[in-house]
Amino acid sequence: MTVTTDKKADPADEKTEPADESTSAAVESEAASADADIDEQESRPRAWRRRLLAAAVAVVFIAALAVSGVLGWMLWQEREVTRAQEQAQQTAVAYAQILTSIDSNKVDENFNQVLDGATGEFKDMYSQSSVQLRQLLIDNKASAHGVVVESAIQSASKDKVVVLLFVDQSVSNTNVPDPRIDRSRIKMTMVFVDGRWRASQVALP
Repeated sequence: MTVTTDKKADPADEKTEPADESTSAAVESEAASADADIDEQESRPRAWRRRLLAAAVAVVFIAALAVSGVLGWMLWQEREVTRAQEQAQQTAVAYAQILTSIDSNKVDENFNQVLDGATGEFKDMYSQSSVQLRQLLIDNKASAHGVVVESAIQSASKDKVVVLLFVDQSVSNTNVPDPRIDRSRIKMTMVFVDGRWRASQVALP
């Protein structure tokens, strides 16, 4: 006869061990730290890109200011040269008519007008020759009247302009009482001196 003995399960074996709270907290802390490291690693490139972008914007802004400054200066220079051209050309036209006009009865007045508009090399040359020229004009009762028919700018800067002038000059004297027309081309160098445009060189090219 076999006797079967029922073995009861040990309640201790069925009991589930509670989770270790300290271990769980450590795991969570490590996870949070890892997340923070990831966020920091991601934020560094973003911050670097922001700084790079700010630097690029600053460089572009400075370059734009520099370019606008240069363009502004060039425009100002161009306007100054244009104004110099206009003033020098107008003065040269008026002076060429004074220079090519003479009245033997008003020689001294004519000479003073010529010298007033001259400077430098041309003034020195005209002053030296005026004494002999004066007597020659008076003796021959010379008369002349010049008219500028055309003018053009050959070269120009803010304080020096070369002007080409085409002049018709009516001339008469004791030998040629009937006026004749002489056509001439004058190359006149105008310089800005003491607040005025004056002729420093006059040539017949």
